[in-house]
Amino acid sequence: MQYSMVPPGQHQLPKLPYAYNALEPVISSTILRIHHDQHHKSYVEGLNKAELKLVEARQKRDFTLVKHWERELAFHGSGHILHSIYWTSMAPIRNRWETPGAQTINHITNYFGSLTSFLEQFSAAAINVEASGWTLLVWQPAWGRLEILTIEKHQDLFQAGSIPILVMDAWEHAYYLDYQNRRKDYVNAWWQLVNWYEVERRLDQAMHGLMSLVSNP
Repeated sequence: MQYSMVPPGQHQLPKLPYAYNALEPVISSTILRIHHDQHHKSYVEGLNKAELKLVEARQKRDFTLVKHWERELAFHGSGHILHSIYWTSMAPIRNRWETPGAQTINHITNYFGSLTSFLEQFSAAAINVEASGWTLLVWQPAWGRLEILTIEKHQDLFQAGSIPILVMDAWEHAYYLDYQNRRKDYVNAWWQLVNWYEVERRLDQAMHGLMSLVSNP
C-alpha cells in the first residue's frame, strides 16, 4: 500500500461507504446525514483552515498565534481522522461479518482474556466516557498488542503511537436524535453494525505501521 501526501489545506470529506439509510434501525438516515454532512464536514474545514494559517505563519515568520492554531490542528485533525474511521467501522447489518476475524480474535483473546471481556470493557468505556468523547480499539506497536482507549474532545487522553482499528463515536450528535439521553442503548445497539472485516483489515495494516482513512483503499 502506498500513500500520497495531502497538501496543506486540501483534506476532503470522504464519502460514506453505504447509503444514508443503510444503518437503520440502529442509526437513522436523519442523524447520519447531519453527522456526516455537517459535523464531519466542519472538522475537515477547520483542519484545512488551521493548516493554511500555519503555512501563512511560516511564510511571514510570525508565530504569535501558533498556540491557537496548533490546538485547532489537533482538534479538527483528530476529529477528521476519527470520523473517517468511524464510518468504516460500521456496515449494514445484512452485509457484515458477525464475528471478529482470526487475527483480531487471537489478539483480543490473548490480551483481554475473551471476546466477552473485550466487549464488556469497550461498552463500559463508551457508556462512561466523560462529556463528548470516543472509544477506540487500537493497536499499540510499542507494546505489540491491542488496547482500549477513551478520548475526550477528539485529542485528549490519547496514547501516543497507537493506531485506531475500531472507532465508536460517543458524542451526543452521534446518537441523541435517535436515543436521546440513553447512551447505553446506543452503545448496545451499535454492536449490530460493527464491521469486523474492516477491523481485521485495519489490524493487519496497523501491525505493518499503516493506517488509512477509507475502507479497502
